[in-house]
Amino acid sequence: MYVADSRASTPSAPASADGAVRPFAGRRRAAIAPTVLALGTVSLVTDVSSEMVTAVLPLYLVAGLGLSPLGFGLLDGVYNGFSAVVRLAGGHLADRGGGRHKWVAGLGYGISALCKPLLLLAHTLTPIGLVLAADRTGKGLRTAPRDALISLSSTPETRGRAFGVHRAMDTAGALLGPLLAFVVLRATVDGYDAVFTVSFCVALAGVLVLVLFVPNGGRTAQPRDSRVAEPGGGHAVEPADRRAPAPEDDARPTLRAALALLRRRELRRITVCALLLGLATVSDSFVYLLLQRRLGVPDRWFALLPLGTAAAFLVLAVPLGRLADRVGRWRIFLAGHGALLAAYALLLTSWHSAALPYAVLALHGGFYAATDGVLMAAASDSVPEALRSSGLALVQTGQALARFVCSLGFGALWTVWGDRSALLVSTAALAVCAVFALTLRPQAPAVRHPDAAATNRSEGTA
Repeated sequence: MYVADSRASTPSAPASADGAVRPFAGRRRAAIAPTVLALGTVSLVTDVSSEMVTAVLPLYLVAGLGLSPLGFGLLDGVYNGFSAVVRLAGGHLADRGGGRHKWVAGLGYGISALCKPLLLLAHTLTPIGLVLAADRTGKGLRTAPRDALISLSSTPETRGRAFGVHRAMDTAGALLGPLLAFVVLRATVDGYDAVFTVSFCVALAGVLVLVLFVPNGGRTAQPRDSRVAEPGGGHAVEPADRRAPAPEDDARPTLRAALALLRRRELRRITVCALLLGLATVSDSFVYLLLQRRLGVPDRWFALLPLGTAAAFLVLAVPLGRLADRVGRWRIFLAGHGALLAAYALLLTSWHSAALPYAVLALHGGFYAATDGVLMAAASDSVPEALRSSGLALVQTGQALARFVCSLGFGALWTVWGDRSALLVSTAALAVCAVFALTLRPQAPAVRHPDAAATNRSEGTA
């Protein structure tokens, strides 16, 4: 079966100034686009492959190849931070190619797949670093075009739910990957080699699903008579028949035009807030290490801690995406960072209970469910379609680089002052950044579709 392109052609419901979308009265709730489901399947399969490698990589490098902690730290920095460098390139290539989002994303998936068997040949720091850098290059190339495809195949009133469905399917792969790696290690003699081989085969299956079932990117049909308030902004866009097209709507997909997107007040505000909050978001690995220290978790069970975050993410991604469409994406995004603050606070307390790891991991997964896809849905509403990949890449790059800097800073603080003091500084910084982001939340009233005025005069519609 070939999944047809399902970009919506019906008029979109208007969005309020805080990102909430008000559906028209009597309209049947739109289903998730087949393109979103196909991309979710690709991400699920690919994440099974990626997380198989991630689950065994630390033990393989340190115990199997005998790398020093310093060498492992360098490789971990490359693995987690290198993709940020090429995300802008991936977004620009997808837009520059006239909407070839699928093929740029496919290139990224293909590069990452080819890196899996190369790990069988790399046995020293330099070649392993090059392989991991190439793998992250593939991830950086595919992320923005993939999210642009999700955005372009969804209507504004279902965009948060669409990203939630995709992230839930992606997280299902993150749950299955470590479990599959555990089974392969237990069932084979050459465990690491078998894991890398199986991971390569699974990654190829993900590329095949992308090629066969995901249509190429295109333009979403725009309503001629709806008012849409910019998410995070305070003004409404006039109906198409009452205003001249904005210059950005027909912007050519050049690098200069992509960088010029930051002149848009709404996108600039979203990018700045994502960057500042990212500077105070501690790496997942540090969260798990802190939790292990608090509870004395044995080393053999340490690899299961990320499954708690992934499980909470999987359960909450779709409900919070739908809630973001209803009450406002900006509110849910900030609430997610409130959940992260609560997780940090629990780690700082002297509370010792069997419920502590469950509470921390649930809050940690809730943070990702409320921020990851929701941020992309909010940013999508502030970017013209011709530059959708580039615009999303701007936000992703700023956030990824900020989190990379936070990881380096947190590690340095841990070395000098200890883990508790480092977490205390990060918690205070996150609280300050969250308050700053809260002051930028939109205050303008909701703007409704003109057709709703006749039936909703009692509500004071526009």
